[in-house]
Amino acid sequence: MIGVAPPAYDPATPTTANTLPVGGPATVRAYVAELLRRHRRAFVLLVTVNTVAVVASMAGPWLLGDLVERVSDSARELHLELTAGLFLAALVVQAVFVRQVRLRGAMLGERMLADLREDFLVRSVGLPPGVLERAGTGDLLSRITTDIDRLANAMREAVPQLTIGVVWAALLLGGLAVTAPPLAPAVLVALPLLVVGCRWYFKRAPSAYRSEAAGYAAVAAALAETVDAGRTVEAHRLGERRIALSERRIREWTAWERYTLWLRSVLFPVVNITHVTVLGSVLMVGGVFVLHGWIGIGQLTTGALIAQMLVDPVGLILRWYDELQVAQVSLARLVGVRDIEPDAGDASVRPDGRHVRADKVHFGYRPGVDVLRKVSLDVAPGTRLALVGPSGAGKSTLGRLLAGIYAPRNGRITLGGAELSRMPAEDVRSHVALVNQEHHVFVGSLRDNLLLARTGAQDAELWAALGAVDADGWARALDEGLDTEVGSGGLALTPAQAQQIALARLVLADPHTLVLDEATSLLDPRAARHLERSLARVLDGRTVVAIAHRLHTAHDADVIAVVENGRITELGSHDQLVATDGAYAALWRSWHG
Repeated sequence: MIGVAPPAYDPATPTTANTLPVGGPATVRAYVAELLRRHRRAFVLLVTVNTVAVVASMAGPWLLGDLVERVSDSARELHLELTAGLFLAALVVQAVFVRQVRLRGAMLGERMLADLREDFLVRSVGLPPGVLERAGTGDLLSRITTDIDRLANAMREAVPQLTIGVVWAALLLGGLAVTAPPLAPAVLVALPLLVVGCRWYFKRAPSAYRSEAAGYAAVAAALAETVDAGRTVEAHRLGERRIALSERRIREWTAWERYTLWLRSVLFPVVNITHVTVLGSVLMVGGVFVLHGWIGIGQLTTGALIAQMLVDPVGLILRWYDELQVAQVSLARLVGVRDIEPDAGDASVRPDGRHVRADKVHFGYRPGVDVLRKVSLDVAPGTRLALVGPSGAGKSTLGRLLAGIYAPRNGRITLGGAELSRMPAEDVRSHVALVNQEHHVFVGSLRDNLLLARTGAQDAELWAALGAVDADGWARALDEGLDTEVGSGGLALTPAQAQQIALARLVLADPHTLVLDEATSLLDPRAARHLERSLARVLDGRTVVAIAHRLHTAHDADVIAVVENGRITELGSHDQLVATDGAYAALWRSWHG
């Protein structure tokens, strides 16, 4: 079969997800088998009620065939009342059990979909933080939204309907072999055409659907990144370049959409021809057999009706199997997170103290390109360290390394002599916390948002945490206090209030080492200064690494590290660095006027 060729390969065109892996066939099969084991009772019940419904549906052809046979034999007693009664009874049984099939299928699909959502969320949250940060907004967003939406239809309908179709077709073939054995081989006449058409289609469809899904992820990534960095795009006049990139990604995605549509436009006519061939072969072969007296006219009638009934289950199987090709790609993208080894670490690696040290650290986001080079730093317990320097110098990257988010390519980051990259993620979080410019308000009550940091905290502790970050004033003014619904659909908090909630969570989590990555950047300078003074009381005695672009934060620090071009070029107190008259002194004069 010759037709439209797939879109030409472009090295810039993604065919897989950007960072998070796509699950291989073994991973997908293992997960599907696990889902079926979880819901085996519901699956067996679905097959059982479907079997009863199909057997009841075959009563009609059998009764009609028997009636035709008696008429052809000129029988005096046709027993029409009995035939009509049996037919009506079979129809009622079929209707009842078809309803059960639809109900049980829908319930099974919803339960499996719920399991899939929960499994993906739990697994994603358990991934190493560095993996999630490098994954990219577009890829992660497309998996959570588009792939889940595509799978919703498959889980609700495709899996139950495919099961129903397979059982249906098998029982009809069995019924044909029992009621009209000589006609059963006639059904196989159309099999070669169906096999050839399906092999042609399914050889091309999976890779095409994968490319289509990856193309959509690339579109989502380009759009999300452009919107998130809108001000930067405007500042650097990158609008035309970003628009051109988005348009190119859309063209690549739609090219794969057209290709998969063309594949289906070839498959469906083949299926329709198969249906006609099945019925035609049964009638022609059966007619010859009747003329030779090998079978009766009643058997031919029954066989023809059952062959006609095969159209529905075969169409159902192919339709939903095609749907599963799309769903399989989305499922592979969702279960791909299972291929990422959890950041288990070594539970035996435990810190002996609170001393933070970086020793000749190299780190880069891409192979061969280091953002940090030969960075060494010694932070004693209780020290307040400020990281300052121009944008892009590596301050935030160094902060994430010190917080255990990333592992260095070379060198070591240690806490109390224990290497952070070897410690389990949960242990690292109990000692070190990172608060950056990003803040999240979850849908729910204000209390629920705070309890994320410490589930067992009492209301008095929650109010104390809010008070520590100067948020108790506006929080107590709320009509329902801690029970006030916030987030989407609830009270819309200002960016400053959302940031105060994030800092209140930090107070509740109570780690001994904190990394603040411009944590007060969304507050106006006066409010930020006031909040930092309040935090100073809360953070007393803790080790604090503050990444700030407001130099008053550095002025209050015990030690200041100036980061330039991925290196620490100056280290000392505010007075020492001003007296040195280097890079920090120049920054201070520029900022202070």
